[in-house]
Amino acid sequence: MNPISEPILTSGFPLGSSAGLVTAFEWLGQPYRLTRVDMLGEMRTDAYKRLNGRVETPVLITGEGRVLTETMAIALWLEARDLDRRISFEPGTPEADRLHQYVAFLNTGFTGAFVPMWVALEAEGVPEEYRETLRKFGRSFVAERHEQLEAMIGASDYLLGDRPTLADAVFAGVARWVDFHKAVDPRDYPRILALRKRIEADPAFRFAVAIEDGKQAAGSGAMKGLVPLADVLRNADGVLAA
Repeated sequence: MNPISEPILTSGFPLGSSAGLVTAFEWLGQPYRLTRVDMLGEMRTDAYKRLNGRVETPVLITGEGRVLTETMAIALWLEARDLDRRISFEPGTPEADRLHQYVAFLNTGFTGAFVPMWVALEAEGVPEEYRETLRKFGRSFVAERHEQLEAMIGASDYLLGDRPTLADAVFAGVARWVDFHKAVDPRDYPRILALRKRIEADPAFRFAVAIEDGKQAAGSGAMKGLVPLADVLRNADGVLAA
């Protein structure tokens, strides 16, 4: 892939977890570009598999043309470039360790709890009883992870203090799935609900959702334009950063 001027992030729709990373890019304020990816259509093509053989979003194409996949890896890439510590903390500090703990939990346990419900939604040619079993298991799993996160959240406005960080961004991209799947009653988890409302009212997240929905929106100015997926795929060489 040829060198480019700014990193390009693929933003999946509908309801892509990548909206959280778009939010993080906006908070960071450094130049980037976006590519919208229809996860129900164009993401499943052979052409897209050259970009990410695991057929997922998000994908980051760095300014040097390298391809980086997985939310946690992209979050760490952002952290390394956050020299002003706008969305992270000094490496080696207890705060940085706590940030990594949150990002790891949110990207694995919290996100993974929704997998049975997505499978139930997308599986083809299976009996309804099978789908309901998956949904029931998913609801139980989501409730368990919500209980765990609720216990982790302190009295601060955000997960790690009085300002949003990468952990809040990763959380925001996934937390809204609970409404779509009607997995739990959000009111049963008041700390999580309060955090969601705070982040979802943030201009950066509203911008991310507007872009996801294909709407015109004014962000921080860091996003330097949308890149058609066809242009990205045309240059994809299939060399993935595992």
